[in-house]
Amino acid sequence: MSDSELRGLRRGADYQFGRGAGAALLEDAVEVTHTSSGRPRQVHADDGRIATYATDGRFVLGLAGGRRLLDAFDAPAHRVVVGSESEPFVREGRNTFAKFVQQADPSIRPGDETLVVHENGDLLAVGRAELPGSGMADFETGMAVKVRQGTDS
Repeated sequence: MSDSELRGLRRGADYQFGRGAGAALLEDAVEVTHTSSGRPRQVHADDGRIATYATDGRFVLGLAGGRRLLDAFDAPAHRVVVGSESEPFVREGRNTFAKFVQQADPSIRPGDETLVVHENGDLLAVGRAELPGSGMADFETGMAVKVRQGTDS
């Protein structure tokens, strides 16, 4: 990976997740795979897939990337917090429903990449928000986060 490509990916991560995300996500990226046209596609490190660089220019998090963001940002940034009642299901990769959300980052918008964490701070899954963070805990029905990958899946 060239220095200019790395700078571009870091800039994109900073824009999507906030200042410092590029350094946290890509500090020791071992391999970046590319499409046949040369566009970056997958970012991997020794601890697994960090993210996929989607065609719309946004990062789609893997568990390794979720762990890095969890360590890089203080709560409640990018987090949706659930309790013990739904923990085993979310860990398996099942979706997170609004009735189980205890709190969420109010700046989350539908379509944002989110971290689903247990109330004790453990990462359970990564996924895409379906509801705004400011209202997730207020809804009694509906899917809050479309889980892409659980920590046990």
